[in-house]
Amino acid sequence: MKNGINGMRRVSAVLVTTGAVLAAGAFAAPAQAATLKTPTITAKGGFVMNNGTAKSLFTKAADTRLSTGSTTKIMTARVVLAQPNLNLDSKVTIQKAYSDYIVDNNWASSARLIVGDKVTVRQLLYGLMLPSGCDAAYALADKFGSGSTRAARVKSFIGKMNSTAQSLGLKNTHFDSFDGIGKGANYSTPRDLTKIASSAMKYSTFRTVVKTKSTKQKVTTKSGGYRYMNWSNTNNLLGSYSGTIGVKTGSGPEAKYCLVFAATRSGKTVIGTVLASSSVANRTADAKKLMDYGFKK
Repeated sequence: MKNGINGMRRVSAVLVTTGAVLAAGAFAAPAQAATLKTPTITAKGGFVMNNGTAKSLFTKAADTRLSTGSTTKIMTARVVLAQPNLNLDSKVTIQKAYSDYIVDNNWASSARLIVGDKVTVRQLLYGLMLPSGCDAAYALADKFGSGSTRAARVKSFIGKMNSTAQSLGLKNTHFDSFDGIGKGANYSTPRDLTKIASSAMKYSTFRTVVKTKSTKQKVTTKSGGYRYMNWSNTNNLLGSYSGTIGVKTGSGPEAKYCLVFAATRSGKTVIGTVLASSSVANRTADAKKLMDYGFKK
């Protein structure tokens, strides 16, 4: 009889233990779900996707057309890198028109290119993406557009930006400038900009440039000597958010504060965009929230 009682006790103990496990499991799921609460961001629009699968992970006004500021330059770089027979080491002579453009536009950020210097296409891409040089953007548009005049070449280059957007299937994107300082018809959406960045990240040169925190580039001067250009990346996620691999900041009176971002952790890459955030600090905080969320999804 003792053995029977002991056996019953053992069975009861197993049932109690199993019940406790089931109960713990039942409560574990909601607790986990609570950590995946959809984040709140200050930006007017936001989007995040898994870069490997293109699965959408977060949306806020993801298809609303907004001004893009200097995040436009992602497409500028994308168009350059797609040129047939591209020679990244070919040299471009810096024209006075490029520096005059900086002077004439209050919101134009500068790579501080010197008139007469010979700068390689590769170096111009660093000047474009790190200090967000509008002068570098102008130089690239002038070199890679077609036409007998500078105005014609710039118009041609912007045409290539728009045709590239169309080829990517983007219906809510239009460019009227090579740098984001538009004339009222320069817009995209958080979803479209993310897709542009994802496309650009397929180019190894682009990936190398946008993950660079700072660089020192040796350029040839007009007299045949050389000087060093020192450029720092405006993307402060580099070095402050683990796994960050890019991509580009943007700002402007209409655009407010924008950021296209990407990070890789444990083999998973999330990529996204926030547009029209209220400050530099808030766009950074917005991006970090969205990446945290994206990695947990």
